[in-house]
Amino acid sequence: MADQPVPLTEEQIEDALRQAPGWRRTGDEITRTFGIRYHGGVAMIVHVADVERLIGHHADVDLRWGRVRFGITTHDAGHRLTTADFDLARRIDAIAEAHGAEPVDV
Repeated sequence: MADQPVPLTEEQIEDALRQAPGWRRTGDEITRTFGIRYHGGVAMIVHVADVERLIGHHADVDLRWGRVRFGITTHDAGHRLTTADFDLARRIDAIAEAHGAEPVDV
């Protein structure tokens, strides 16, 4: 059986957020919204899903007309933030950039 992920301390979360510009913390989740045309958003989500499958960590995704919102937390750590969340956030940022998505300040 795999080890359970270890939740980050408040200090570690604050440090990780400083290194993840554009991501916001809401409770024990980090979120970011990108502006992108609907079908481009679908393609971006599929790209993210492929990476998520490979790394074994997944974001909650909310696709709306003209924007995509990602929410990340570690369910296996009691819905707490872990290093895996910030790793996924960096990967999503790179994928969003590759798809021409623009960060949206919400």
